[in-house]
Amino acid sequence: MKILITGDFVINESYDNSKIDQNVIDLFKQSDLNIINLEAPVTSSTSKIHKTGPHLKSQKESSQNVLKDLDVDIVTLANNHVLDYDEEGVADTLDFCHENKIRTVGAGNNLEEASKTLYFDSAEGKIAIVNFAENEWSSATEKTAGANPMDIIDNAKQIKEAKQSADYVFVIVHGGHEYYNLPSPRMQKQYRFYAEQGADIVIGHHTHCISGNEVYNGVPIYYSLGNFLFTKPSSYKDWYLGLVLEVEIKNGNITSQLHPVKQEKESFELSLLNGNEKLDVLNRISKYNDIISNSVKLKNEWDIYIKSKYDFYLNYWSPISFIQNRYLKAVCNRLGIKLINKKGMALTLNLMRCEAHTDMSKEVIKKYLK
Repeated sequence: MKILITGDFVINESYDNSKIDQNVIDLFKQSDLNIINLEAPVTSSTSKIHKTGPHLKSQKESSQNVLKDLDVDIVTLANNHVLDYDEEGVADTLDFCHENKIRTVGAGNNLEEASKTLYFDSAEGKIAIVNFAENEWSSATEKTAGANPMDIIDNAKQIKEAKQSADYVFVIVHGGHEYYNLPSPRMQKQYRFYAEQGADIVIGHHTHCISGNEVYNGVPIYYSLGNFLFTKPSSYKDWYLGLVLEVEIKNGNITSQLHPVKQEKESFELSLLNGNEKLDVLNRISKYNDIISNSVKLKNEWDIYIKSKYDFYLNYWSPISFIQNRYLKAVCNRLGIKLINKKGMALTLNLMRCEAHTDMSKEVIKKYLK
């Protein structure tokens, strides 16, 4: 049995599905089960939630046409944009998928629905799909719609329960650091933990760039597949590069391989890479794999990344981020004014790091934002 899994899929404008190369379509036609991450709600709602970052919305007709052409069977919905247009957007997206006979996993009208495992019967046995996302503006609650949230305890329980009911457990995670081609040491530790709980394969996306992979205790872990088809322009080169993961289950064994794809910058034409272009991508992945396999190298790369983002994140924690007037904010940024000191930052660190303070801080801030 062959299964294809992709990273982020967003068609937010009218799109001619003839822009998808026939080789891509053939690849999907030859697969028994196709899974993509539907990153943006399919909705007519105009009710945007209060959040940081962009609000995304799928163009209904074009999305429908492409999903049909690619024979998509399942969409993962646990991602940071599924709730962009509030609960109505989530409900509309679920309705859209069900109307088009596409199964969903990772989101629902409440936490109980969002955290349900999706089971699929095949000739090779029962497959369970567990899908969850980092807690970035989209998480479902006991009473409200959204995505299945990343919670190590709950996620581990879900994986263990799935393993008791299925022959194979696929864990698909939406998380990581945008535009960073490697997992953080924390991510590696966490994804390996999911493997220890019973996952037969762990797959990640969200970072808008490709990453490497490893086999841990016999379990393949793919840290990011990058974008698949995302019709939103970007100045970042890797935005237009993605990986289609092919997983084959045969005689009780799981094997996997990658098919690099690219989008053209302006037209968003989607094609399979071949020849030297494909080889270049696979060589890049091999270099990432070498770093991932060495904890010292991985930590060194992480330290370099932290250094590159130091000022950027320090500005996040400055009171200047609360200034609404963009001209005043620009003046402060130009003058290097941060209005922070070590005593204040020590308090902030403690509120973030200490579990008891974090619990209380999250609840207070949620109430304030309401």
